[in-house]
Amino acid sequence: MKWFLGATCAACLLIGSAVAFQPVQPRFTDIARRSRFTYITNNDLSPRKYFVQPMAGGVAIFDYDNDGREDIFFTNGAKLPEMKKTNASFYNCLLHNKGDGTFEDVTKKAGLLGENLDYNLGVAIGDYDNDGYEDIFICGAGRNVLYHNNGDGTFTDVTEQSGIRKPPNTLSVEAAWFDYDNDGLLDLVVANYTTWTPQTDRRCSVAGVEYYCSPTFYPRAVHRLYHNLGHGRFEDVTEKSGFAAAPGKGMGISIADFNNDGYQDVFIANDTEPNSLFINKGDGTFEEQGLQLGVAYNDDARAVSSMGSDAKDYDNDGRVDIFTNNLMGQIWQLYRNRGAFFRYVPDQVKIQQLSQQLSGWSNAFIDYDNDGWLDLYSANGDVDDVKPNARQHDTMFRNIEGKQFVDVSDQMGPDFLHVGFQRGSAVGDLNNDGFEDLVVTSLMERPRILMNSGGNGHHWLTLELVGHYSNRDAIGAKVKLVTASGRVLYNHVSISVGFMSSSDKRVHFGLGEEKQIREVDITWPRGAVQQLANVRADQFLKVEEPLPAR
Repeated sequence: MKWFLGATCAACLLIGSAVAFQPVQPRFTDIARRSRFTYITNNDLSPRKYFVQPMAGGVAIFDYDNDGREDIFFTNGAKLPEMKKTNASFYNCLLHNKGDGTFEDVTKKAGLLGENLDYNLGVAIGDYDNDGYEDIFICGAGRNVLYHNNGDGTFTDVTEQSGIRKPPNTLSVEAAWFDYDNDGLLDLVVANYTTWTPQTDRRCSVAGVEYYCSPTFYPRAVHRLYHNLGHGRFEDVTEKSGFAAAPGKGMGISIADFNNDGYQDVFIANDTEPNSLFINKGDGTFEEQGLQLGVAYNDDARAVSSMGSDAKDYDNDGRVDIFTNNLMGQIWQLYRNRGAFFRYVPDQVKIQQLSQQLSGWSNAFIDYDNDGWLDLYSANGDVDDVKPNARQHDTMFRNIEGKQFVDVSDQMGPDFLHVGFQRGSAVGDLNNDGFEDLVVTSLMERPRILMNSGGNGHHWLTLELVGHYSNRDAIGAKVKLVTASGRVLYNHVSISVGFMSSSDKRVHFGLGEEKQIREVDITWPRGAVQQLANVRADQFLKVEEPLPAR
């Protein structure tokens, strides 16, 4: 009897110890309320429904003043049908990270209110002139705009002298910076959707109730490519590059070297049209190969309402995969890169079951728990408030060793589960604690600044790559990391993430329980290979590209 009781007590102690040492799961807390700013994502919601209104609230996370802390920028809508920012509720917004958990609204003194702009959508961040300061490109209905960072906390509209123009009345949704010809200067790709003005807007109704018209009522548009000539000038190379041959209804853009040939390719998620994958031929031209490579359609050979997109290596096999979400009743799309083609795998990894009742807009691969496997975040909410579950909360699908995803959204905390019409989102480490945070916009609401609590004891490494021969942002640089135990992880520098948004350019790795890194191999955009040995975990490491030998 004594033995039985003793064994029982020992078992209790073991169970208690197991519970006591169970890792804390990260949660997200909205800290936006701690800061004073008036920005809301204002799409001019009204009974008269204009086609552009479901889209608003682009987000960028970037360090505009090089103080080592990531700042936040938001785009905003305009009064319709005037297409004017008629009052301050439509202004864009720049929030300066003060480093104490609060942000200061510096929009006016930075020159970024955009009071003379139209209805703004996507925002692309990149240092196009390699001066060490991040510049801003904004898409929208009406004119697109390029802001040059002056390096003193202010920005100047340089669109006119840059040569970046678009056909009249083109609706531009998203843009991305990348160096397609490896000349060390960032070029620009713009995802266009259609030709639209408030005056040509279609009206659709059922039984006297007005609805947003289907995208099928509107024609496709040509996505545009601008080559950086240096000295602040760009050339429109849409025709001669091959982009003009494959129009679409562009939403998200993902940049990566999908075939590992040393040149950056372009994936564009198209709404109700086949997705586009422009393969870089290395001679200044691209060939659209979405159909041949298996990313144009779903497994039923149907085009869906593709929204945001991201491209990362979710299964750590050394090949970059593609994710794009879409509207409820459809299946979110995960395309696994098999080398010579992509395989459509939502069913195999359980995303099919998880996503059917969700309408996703922006998204991202994010290792929220630093276990070394990239999880899937989605900003959700239907097009309009006409269905019972139109208002939705965001989702986090945890990656289980690259084999399947499980929904852990209800473990992310009440602020993460905010119900609304979420649109833009960006990922970045806002407090430099090694755990990635989220910033999310919702129509007609203040944005959420969701801080990751971390606290699970997992280790990490974040690399800040600085190009000198390649583009200074090192966009396109590939990183292979090998831990002390021999585990291999992959990532690359990519800023265009999700829908209408730009994320922290720093390269983040979750390491799980490992504290030591055997080696880090960096392949710079212009081909140089750099190796770092015996790197310790839990640090921000700045790496400068070596100049080629003369």
